[in-house]
Amino acid sequence: MNRKLSIIGAPMDLGQNRRGVDMGPSAIRYAGVVERLEQLQYDIEDLGDIHISQPDRKEVIEDSPLRNLYEVAKGNEQLAMTVDAEVQKGRFPLVLGGDHSIAIGSLAGVAKHYQNLGVIWYDAHGDLNTSETSPSGNIHGMPLAVSLGIGDERLVNIGGYEPKIKAENVIIIGARSLDEGEKELIKEKGIKVYTMHEIDRLGMNKVIQESINYLANKVDGVHLSLDLDGLDPQDAPGVGTPVMGGMSYRESHLAMEMLAEADIITSAEFVEVNPILDEKNKTASVAVGLMGSLFGEKLK
Repeated sequence: MNRKLSIIGAPMDLGQNRRGVDMGPSAIRYAGVVERLEQLQYDIEDLGDIHISQPDRKEVIEDSPLRNLYEVAKGNEQLAMTVDAEVQKGRFPLVLGGDHSIAIGSLAGVAKHYQNLGVIWYDAHGDLNTSETSPSGNIHGMPLAVSLGIGDERLVNIGGYEPKIKAENVIIIGARSLDEGEKELIKEKGIKVYTMHEIDRLGMNKVIQESINYLANKVDGVHLSLDLDGLDPQDAPGVGTPVMGGMSYRESHLAMEMLAEADIITSAEFVEVNPILDEKNKTASVAVGLMGSLFGEKLK
């Protein structure tokens, strides 16, 4: 694991319609992420938060059904440039969300540095919607599709190139709420998905080992995109779109520990922490604990 970490806050709450997730980066910092990772002997640079423009409520983009398209695109362009600059310096970008639409910018900044970037999408949702398939028009349900080159051109072309990633290099872990359009796209593109059904049947140990083996000889880097709603709401209540029956706190620690041992993760983001919906900052603390495991913290 790269010992030089750059923490980048992306306080985006415009990719969906529940306020408060813009405070996610602050909540994660308050839960002690910098101190936790410094204890593991990492060289930490906290770059603070990128600026997210707020929409002018008098102006509506009439040519798109996507919520806050202009501001989401602008914020992700800025995030892509920031992430790109840190990768160029030889540093590991660790992005704190914010809603999951920020993955568009993270991947745009990272993927240009790899021939075949792998992606582990740890999430209850597939985030493979488009303007045609989305029930809501919320862009936080679209970042994986956008990164595959599918969707509105203002999002797809962020960073000046597309696609960012290939479907055969993507693994979704923890899915349990997929829209019909997403299911069709998964079949069409052959995307590897471990739903909760597979996790329950196989166990997290086998799921992560299979995922590591699947990516091993195909990719030259792996981006981890971890949505806290991938965990069960009992363990991570402070998220905007909770789905019952998710991965446990302990299963998620095992997953992070195994990824740390495999030493394959080259960039990461932790998203959808919403302190307004949380219980005493529990979800942010869970996020920090999982980061500890991902970056090599051991029980003994």
